[in-house]
Amino acid sequence: MAKPGPARQAGGVRTAYRDRRAAGEELSAHLAHYAGRPDVTVLGLVRGGVPVAAVVAARLAAPLDVLVVRKLGVPGAEEVAFGALGPGGVMVRNQEIAARVPAELIAWVRQREEAELARRERLYRAGRPALDLTGRTAIVVDDGLATGATARAAVAVARGLGAAWVVLATPVAAPDALGLVRAAADEVVCPLAPPQFGAVSRYYDRFGQVSDDEVVGLLAGAGQR
Repeated sequence: MAKPGPARQAGGVRTAYRDRRAAGEELSAHLAHYAGRPDVTVLGLVRGGVPVAAVVAARLAAPLDVLVVRKLGVPGAEEVAFGALGPGGVMVRNQEIAARVPAELIAWVRQREEAELARRERLYRAGRPALDLTGRTAIVVDDGLATGATARAAVAVARGLGAAWVVLATPVAAPDALGLVRAAADEVVCPLAPPQFGAVSRYYDRFGQVSDDEVVGLLAGAGQR
């Protein structure tokens, strides 16, 4: 196993990981109590969470899959989500915000995001069966949390797909984001939560965009183990 841990230190305080693989190595050490369990599925949040999740799945000897979650943003203020979509028709609503959005706009945004979710599911599943988490322990992995909104939606989607226990695991997160997901997940694992957070990219030496081809390749590689 490659040595886990950060790439840089400042005054003895961890400030960054070398890359997503190094982050996955460290995260795996904090998830060791799930190693070898037959009920565990590791889910990478598309797309940046998948390289981290691939390392975690390998270290835990667990199957790897992806969780495609599409945020439903308010038209004209897309950063404000009134809900989220997941595979299998799962929809999560933020009722407080959705109540202020006209029904026709909700329908339009949902139709648009359902089409994109279906496209990504076809691409990433590549003929594999639909994701079914019935009775399983789902470890949802992302490469970092800035707001926690997508992660919280992912936890709800995993429950909607039948998961009995949902763990949200991330190498780094803003403290406020952790508070948000702790209210939703059964367990949250995060080695690093700096009080002055900034952006996720700040905590990685290498933080390039993850391509669709890389996601497909990681899934294919995991299926060959």
